[in-house]
Amino acid sequence: MKPRSIDKKKLRNSFKYAFNGIKICINGEQNMFIHFTVATIVIIGAFIFKISLVEWILCLVMISLVFAAELINTSIENLCDLVTKEENGYVKIAKDTAAGAVLVFAFSAFLIGIMIFLPKIIEVIKWKKD
Repeated sequence: MKPRSIDKKKLRNSFKYAFNGIKICINGEQNMFIHFTVATIVIIGAFIFKISLVEWILCLVMISLVFAAELINTSIENLCDLVTKEENGYVKIAKDTAAGAVLVFAFSAFLIGIMIFLPKIIEVIKWKKD
């Protein structure tokens, strides 16, 4: 079997469309903007507190999962709105469960963030009291 050749234009367009989707979501979705802002704060905090490699990996994985879930949620919501603007039980379930998935990831990320950063913040507070 002959190996496939890579269509560079098609590949470049794939990245262009993907980055455009992220940009649209960050600019148009309030929750994605919040996730992006929190992720920026987490990354800055990670540098300030000099977190370990494993902690970095956990933070980056959770940030990626929250972003991915929000992107999927946004696409589901937009597709549902395209299908119908009328009240529909199936559309409501699709939208609510997609939003629920984002909430599960965001809450998990929050808990992991607390486990990573709270001990470091407490340590700084104790150090400043001494």
